[in-house]
Amino acid sequence: MENCIFCKIVAGEIPSQKVYEDEEIVAFKDVNPQAKVHVLVVPKQHFATLAEMNLAQAEVLKHAMMRIPFIASTLGLGNGYRLIVNQGADAGQTVHHLHIHILGGQTLGEKMV
Repeated sequence: MENCIFCKIVAGEIPSQKVYEDEEIVAFKDVNPQAKVHVLVVPKQHFATLAEMNLAQAEVLKHAMMRIPFIASTLGLGNGYRLIVNQGADAGQTVHHLHIHILGGQTLGEKMV
């Protein structure tokens, strides 16, 4: 997707503070952190929402979910962390490339919002 900021980060066209990368996903620090630790896990393939996923993309999402515990451990999030996936405008999705927020490094409130 030519105007997608996350596709540009994946392609190395925009710098980021990567904390993890493999053949299918990249994880980098959020430029507008909402917690002491705020990392985005982004599939290298572009698709905007869960509803747009095909079976191959679902496997990439599965891979991302399997790698998140490792990523969280490298970030020092042994006491826990929160995962958030915003889907669409009403949920606050501002970049239309599926991504998973990892939030932690502090005690988070019980409420989701």
